[in-house]
Amino acid sequence: MLYDPLRHEPLQTLPWNEERVRAAIRAIAAQAEANCRGRRYWPVHPLDREGIDSDPVETPLYHGAAGVIWALHYLEDCGAVSLARDWLHDWPALLDANRAWLASNAPGEAASYLMGEVPILMLALRRNPQLAPELERLLAANRLHPARELMWGAPGSLLAASFLHEATGEERWADAFRAAAATLWSQLAWSEEHGCAYWTQELYGRQSTYLDAVHGFVATALPLIRSRHLLGQQAWARWRDCIANTVRKTALREGGQVNWHPQLAGTERENAKKLLQFCHGAPGFAIGLAGFPGAELDDLLLAAGETTWAAGPLAKGSNLCHGTAGNGYAFLALYGRTGDPLWLARARAFAMHALVQCERDANTYGQWRYSLWTGDLGLAVYLWDCLRARAQFPTLDVFYGDGAG
Repeated sequence: MLYDPLRHEPLQTLPWNEERVRAAIRAIAAQAEANCRGRRYWPVHPLDREGIDSDPVETPLYHGAAGVIWALHYLEDCGAVSLARDWLHDWPALLDANRAWLASNAPGEAASYLMGEVPILMLALRRNPQLAPELERLLAANRLHPARELMWGAPGSLLAASFLHEATGEERWADAFRAAAATLWSQLAWSEEHGCAYWTQELYGRQSTYLDAVHGFVATALPLIRSRHLLGQQAWARWRDCIANTVRKTALREGGQVNWHPQLAGTERENAKKLLQFCHGAPGFAIGLAGFPGAELDDLLLAAGETTWAAGPLAKGSNLCHGTAGNGYAFLALYGRTGDPLWLARARAFAMHALVQCERDANTYGQWRYSLWTGDLGLAVYLWDCLRARAQFPTLDVFYGDGAG
């Protein structure tokens, strides 16, 4: 079996209920607006706490205040909710708070896309165009980051440059995109064992060879596919062949299903986990590669969707990174790629199950989960995308909510 059944739970066969979904989106946004604690921002959910501090102030886009604020304004821009206030008005205070968080938790990582200053400055840029040079400096400084993955490294900067160019049309961001892509190309290694290219990532004090959609190969492929028009025909052709070859050579097949190990050169213990979630496994491949041009990878992407459906919702909850909503985006991505209504029906089935998980966890822990990638705000965006039948994974497929980026 390509996944561990103990990490999943049976799908609750609930009918799609648009009224309930719309109400849930409004409720999640209203809970977030009502429970902000000023400069301490939102209470951290017990499932997200790390270390000895029982009440930390978390600010990053991934799991903190920046992500909540991004989601609230994105949902308003899309017409899903009406907010009671402008949460971006005091962005300098959020930036300062994030700098304090970085100083305590990740010194020197200001240029990180999911944890650093970059997304906060991107949010503020439209109101403060004079921030562009600082953003440009941060992206350039991150080009040689040894992580080579989305959360901390150059691929995150690649994605930020993609969004910034799409939103502004300024050539400086196209230049930043091409420079980061060229550096990443120069850093590729070759596996004789697997017959494909890969990156090593220096993460959290160790060297890894991740393939996944957060820390790995697919995390880099996504922005390259997204803004391939900026690379030029010859450069994209090289990337296309590289991406397709690595994805195909590393696939694990079983019947009509497929999955991938977390790492190209992972340990037996790591491979035994058989992870099947956005951040490690087939759902992230289906989402990250959904925009790959041509039919070359279609058999693998469809098989990835079948694996995700067969496994069922994730037992970890409703969130994006390692929960049911994140896996559900694989179905939305395949619906967008194929037009087959089966995938939309499956996405909506996961959405209704994720709603039950969200409500269950709120009752169990006595609070909602105020974060984008790990909590209820990400679920709200997924629910909205299920309503409009579009796959726009938050901060990966879309950053600016009015259609730019």
